[in-house]
Parts: sequence; C-alpha cells; structure tokens
Amino acid sequence: MHAISFIQDLAVIMLVAGIVTILFHRFKQPVVLGYIVAGFIIGPHTPPFGLIHDEQTIKTLAELGVIFLMFCLGLEFSLRKLFKVGATAFIAAFLEIVLMIWLGFEIGRYFGWSTMDSLFLGAILAISSTTIIVKALGDLKMKNERFAQLIFGVLIVEDILGIGIIALLSGIALSGSVEAGEVFATVGKLSLFMVVALVIGILLVPRLLAYVAKFESNEMLLVTVLGLCFGFCLLVVKLEYSMVLGAFLIGAIMAESRQLAQIERLVEPVRDLFSAIFFVAIGLMIDPAVLVEYAWPIVVITLAVVVGKVVSCSIGSVIAGNDGRTSLRVGMGLSQIGEFSFIIAALGISLQVTSDFLYPVAVAVSVLTTLSTPYLIRVADPLSNKLAAVVPLPVARVFGMYGEWLRSIQPQGESAVLAAMIRRILLQVGVNLALVVAIFFVSAFFADRLALYLVDWVQAENMQKGLIWGAALLLSLPFLIAAYRKLKALSMLLAEMGVKAEMAGRHTARVRKVVAELIPALSLVVILLLLMALSASILPTLELLLLIALLAAGISALLWRWLIRVHTRMQIALLETLEQRDPH
Repeated sequence: MHAISFIQDLAVIMLVAGIVTILFHRFKQPVVLGYIVAGFIIGPHTPPFGLIHDEQTIKTLAELGVIFLMFCLGLEFSLRKLFKVGATAFIAAFLEIVLMIWLGFEIGRYFGWSTMDSLFLGAILAISSTTIIVKALGDLKMKNERFAQLIFGVLIVEDILGIGIIALLSGIALSGSVEAGEVFATVGKLSLFMVVALVIGILLVPRLLAYVAKFESNEMLLVTVLGLCFGFCLLVVKLEYSMVLGAFLIGAIMAESRQLAQIERLVEPVRDLFSAIFFVAIGLMIDPAVLVEYAWPIVVITLAVVVGKVVSCSIGSVIAGNDGRTSLRVGMGLSQIGEFSFIIAALGISLQVTSDFLYPVAVAVSVLTTLSTPYLIRVADPLSNKLAAVVPLPVARVFGMYGEWLRSIQPQGESAVLAAMIRRILLQVGVNLALVVAIFFVSAFFADRLALYLVDWVQAENMQKGLIWGAALLLSLPFLIAAYRKLKALSMLLAEMGVKAEMAGRHTARVRKVVAELIPALSLVVILLLLMALSASILPTLELLLLIALLAAGISALLWRWLIRVHTRMQIALLETLEQRDPH
C-alpha cells in the first residue's frame, strides 16, 4: 500500500507541475515559480482537500533535489572563473552579504522574532538566485553584456560565501551561541577542508572520469558520477559538514574534467526531476493563513531585499571602479532571493532552531522579488540616466577622478608581472601548507584508532605518539620542501626588489643572500611550531620530537631530489587539469 500511495503522490506532483509550468512558460514567467505554485495547489493547506498522502517520502526526494541543485551549481562553477572575476565581484558580493545579513537580523528583531529566526532571516536575504538571474538575462538577451558578466562573477563569489554561511549557521545552531573564536575556527576549518578537497579531488576525479569515459558508455559514466556525488556527500556528513557543501564541492571538482559537457548532459534530466520535486515540496509548506498573518513583514522584507541589494551591489561596483550606469545595472540584476534561500530556510527547520512561519515568508519574498527582477533590469538604464541628470556636477567629477585614480594605481608593465608572480608563489605556498595541516589534522583525528593497531608492537603511549607524528611529518615532506623552495624563490625576489645597491653599496650581494636565506628558514620554523600547536594531542616528548626532526632532516637530505620529483609530478598533473581548454 505504501508503494501505491507513493506512486499516486508522484503522479499528482508531476501532472499538476507539468500543467502549471506550461502555463507559466506561456506567460513567460520563471518555471521555478510554477513548481512552487503547483506545490501550493496540491498542498495540505489548500482546500477542499489535500492530494498528497506521504509527505515524508516527498521531503526525502526533495533532499535529493537539494543535492542535485548544488551539484549542478558546482558543475557550473570553475576555479578558472573564480580567478577571472576580478575585484568587482569580491567587493560587491562581500558588501551585499554583510549588509543583507545585518538588515535581515535587524528586521527580525524589529518584529520581535527570536535571535535564531532573525539570524536565519539575514542569511536567507544574503544570497541572490543564480537560476532566476540567468533565466531573466537570457530572456532579455543580455547575457553577453558587460554588466551581466559582472553579475555572473558576483554570483560565483556568493556561492562560495553561501557555502560558508551554511557551515557557520550549522555550527551556531548546534552550539546555540555566536562567539568570535568559534566563528574564526569554523571558517578556518571549512577553508582548509575546501582547499584540500579541491586539490586532492582535482588530482584524482578527472582522471577517474577520463578512464570511465574511454568505455564510451553513457550509463557507466552516469552511474560513476552519481556514485562519486553521493559518496562524497556521505564523507562530508561523516566529517560533520552539510550535504550541501559536499554536493557543491564534488560538482566543482568534476567541473575541471574534460567530460564536463557530457556529464552535464547526462545529469540534467535527473536534476530536473528531483529539483522539480524540491520546489513542489516548498509549495506544499505554504500556508495561506501564515502569509495573511505575516503580510506586513513580507512587504517590508521584500522592499529591504530590493533596496538593500541594489544599494550594496551598486556601491560595491562603484568602489571597484565601474561607472554609475554599469553599477546600477549590476545592483538591479541581483535584487532577488531564490534557491539558496530555500536551502538555508530548510536548514533552520531540519535543525529545529527556526519558527514554522519563516519558510513560507522566505518563499513569498522570493516569489515577489523574482517577479520584479526582469522589470528592474529593464528600468536600470532609464533610471541611471535620470540619476545622472540630477547628480551635481562636482559629485560626478569626484566619481570620475576616483575611477581614474584606481586605474592609475594598478600595476603596469614589469610591476604587474612581478605582482602576478608574487601572488602565484603565495598561492602555491598556501596550497602546500593547507595539505600539510590537513595531514596532521587527519593523523590527530585517527590517532586513537591507529594506537589500537600499534599497541601490539609498541606499548608506550609516548612512542605511539612519536610514530604517528613522525609518519605525518614524513608524508608532509614533499609539501614542506615545496613550500620552502617557493618561499626561497619569493625571498630572492623580495631581496632583489628591496635591497638596493645605493643603500647597501659593496655589500649588496651579501645582504641579498642573507635575506634570501633568512626568510625561508624563519618561515619553516614558524610552520613547524604551528604544526606542533595544531597537533598537540599527538605530540611526543621534546627528546623524541628532536629525534624525529633529525631523522626527517636526514631523509630530506638523502631523498631531496626524489621528493622534489614527486611533488613536481603532482603539481604538473594539477596544473594540466586546471589549464585545460574550458569545456564551455
């Protein structure tokens, strides 16, 4: 009977969703809204009777919809795109998210809502809708214009920050408090996990997919992709992070494979099915009585979303050096909330820290802002012309001088090349150190289990710790040596730039050599002290630690060239994957 009930519910969802979305398509409205309306029509709160009998199963399928939405968002994300978005995207996204979280929190407190409701409301308002914006710009045939490219850059940064927000909210909801130390610790661990997952994933996953693709079987490739997706989500959940993070990261990793276009084509029908159920499930939760009761907050929040996002994104674009017209168009295009907001609202419900009214309020605000998006994009040009006409000439001159000043301070010629070289070296050092820290974290995490295997051979706890810590250091040697070499290259560059002949005279070469040797040596000492602090739970006594250090130094001296070759091969494999032709 359960199977029949489930099939009946699925049939009702698909039939009603199909009919409603056809109507929405005919009236040139976003299909996402059609799914939500379909859910509202068949939901338990819509008279004369509810058509859905097994809501729990539908919610489980909706969870799959969230996974596929975030997975496909990750497929559209690319590290190459992130490196190309520029200052506008980072400044506008950061300003928008900070302002909207603060604005949402203050609105919630104004209406007397709980601290957790207010905090989640701020997060719900922070992220714009990628799906709705891409659809609106496509319908208006504006996807190739400069402001649209800036919008896509902001959306990429928002997606990354949105993942961080979800992780922070999960931590805050579980601890029940917001402390600066916990926030920084959560952000640090999340950043470390993301860097390590991306690096290791990009080294392994694209090669696995390339091997499977050789069999020229779409079925085999699809099953492999779905297996990797669900398997990685399970791993992330075991590490006490959100499934949303796992789905996004494995999508971003697969975005670097040569089979990306084929994967997108295969996954698209599956995504459409489960995402349709997800948005229908959202509609099922809408209670008209709640919408009537909270009509005034919905109106206030909708206005706050439109005004807040237009102001914050426009100011961010202006700060980054864009003209007023382009900045206003960016702000107008980003003035809505969508699928990320639903995921954050659903998180609050699943963690049982938010009130029941918050979800339907978020849906109502999303519907209203989505309907307004195409009109706001259309009126951006006329509005910018009117604002330009009323802005006093001295103010316009100041903005013009500010733009010229920004362009003048940007590195040019040789300075630009040096700045790019320094950024590249620092990025490589950061990635290597992240991998080292991850190795020590993993060693500390599994220390108790490893000790159970070692107890038959080594009884002393200190010796067990020494073996585990030493093994972690041994595994880290290729990355530590690589970081040391990169730091040495950076110090030589800085020595050449900083120690001038007119200052040091005949001692110039000697001073440069000292600086070039001193900076990497001190950096390595700081790194090792940091590792000792982070791995305090598996740290042996000082005598044993010194012995391990001497052994590591001896191994490094003997196998220096081999360790460099190992790391170089890994680096070449990573760069080959990242620098391949963009599949899009």
